[in-house]
Amino acid sequence: MVKICCIGAGYVGGPTMAVIALKCPLIEVVVVDISVSRITAWNSEQLPIYEPGLDEVVKQCRGKNLFFSFDVERHVSEADIIFVSVNTPTKTQGLGAGKAADLTYWESAARMIADVSKSDKIVVEKSTVPVKTAEAIEKILTHNSKGIKFQILSNPEFLAEGTAIEDLFSPDRVLIGGRETPDGQKAIKALKAVYAHWVPEERIICTNLWSAELSKLAANAFLAQRISSVNAMSALCEATGADVSQVAHAVGKDTRIGAKFLNASVGFGGSCFQKDILNLVYICECNGLPEVANYWKQVIKVNDYQKNRFVNRIVSSMFNTVSGKKIAVLGFAFKKDTGDTRETPAIDVCKGLIDDKAKLSIYDPQVTEDQIQRDLTLNKFDWDHPAHLQPLSPASKKDITVVWNAYEATKDAHGICILTEWDEFKNLDFQKIYNNMQKPAFLFDGRNVVNPQKLRDIGFIVYSIGKPLDPWIKDLPAVA
Repeated sequence: MVKICCIGAGYVGGPTMAVIALKCPLIEVVVVDISVSRITAWNSEQLPIYEPGLDEVVKQCRGKNLFFSFDVERHVSEADIIFVSVNTPTKTQGLGAGKAADLTYWESAARMIADVSKSDKIVVEKSTVPVKTAEAIEKILTHNSKGIKFQILSNPEFLAEGTAIEDLFSPDRVLIGGRETPDGQKAIKALKAVYAHWVPEERIICTNLWSAELSKLAANAFLAQRISSVNAMSALCEATGADVSQVAHAVGKDTRIGAKFLNASVGFGGSCFQKDILNLVYICECNGLPEVANYWKQVIKVNDYQKNRFVNRIVSSMFNTVSGKKIAVLGFAFKKDTGDTRETPAIDVCKGLIDDKAKLSIYDPQVTEDQIQRDLTLNKFDWDHPAHLQPLSPASKKDITVVWNAYEATKDAHGICILTEWDEFKNLDFQKIYNNMQKPAFLFDGRNVVNPQKLRDIGFIVYSIGKPLDPWIKDLPAVA
């Protein structure tokens, strides 16, 4: 029986290995992690991450050919193929701070693999890594190999949270990069055979190592660029009276462009986009390409501009101050159908409002109070480091309450901010909400989930990103 071990039981490792186990019943799959609490959760009824369809897949395979363990070294030693899905956070200090990827955890994993291996291994990069990481990992493994052969493959993930299981069941493509040597090609063939259990051969793309590594960064950069492009256009729509949804629909009908990732919003979030673009910027700078680096920097700048613009709209609309006012925040996750809050725009929006002394009442159906408090007190990029390296008990923000009901969040509020496009927010009883709010009642829709005119008919003053402006807001400044 082929044995697969995945180091890292997070958003990528857990779901990916669960689907491999489901689709390949004759392969033993073990997910390992040094976090006892995380592994315990994977073995419980309450999984550590929320992802539609994940529960069913895990429960079908767990205990049969899918296992979760914190006995890392034993399972790494026994595996034929080792997926490495550890964090590659942005460096917070030293050379490349704020841009370069921190490969500390990758290097530790590589050294551990070399120490415990007693047979030849295929080591698969599953984390998003900078170009040429495979070369560094190869050097560590070969210099500590004790005669054991290691082949390094790059197999980046292209999952979208909220649809990860669907994406794994029917991927656009599976990308495998390896060395252009007989042993390298043999390793590619071995990994390809795993995916071929359910992925059509024409969707499995094989490249050299560097192309696979760069393709992941390039894909995320292109997607983020589309979001920043439509968000930049949303500001112009507001200034001219155009409707960004209509503009995006017209542009998306161009078959050369397509309709995906053209939804204007308060900004992009998630664990990859900002981190990968900063990484790309650093790689460009290191390779003497400052013009290219500056081009990609602008994608991040527009994203930050959009979040700042949203906060400024709120403050200027509400008589230029939110001090002491209750603002209901509906949604904290970076997108619907996930509890993930990494780099969510809600963090910057909430911090901006808190800086103006607002009182926030936050509701998200999947994010806990502890997570929200942690996100609003951690320094930038700290979220991507292991929990034991983060502050043990970050000081709670006294101006924040977290509730488990949208109606409770909005009761007696002066304004509402919608920051995640959860489906339930489209179907709220806004008349009931309006009746229980302070007047004038403001609603700021950062995801364009409500019908502005219907809410104006109720009595709300409404701001929707990129939509024709409410008469109340029309002559107020968009930026500070």
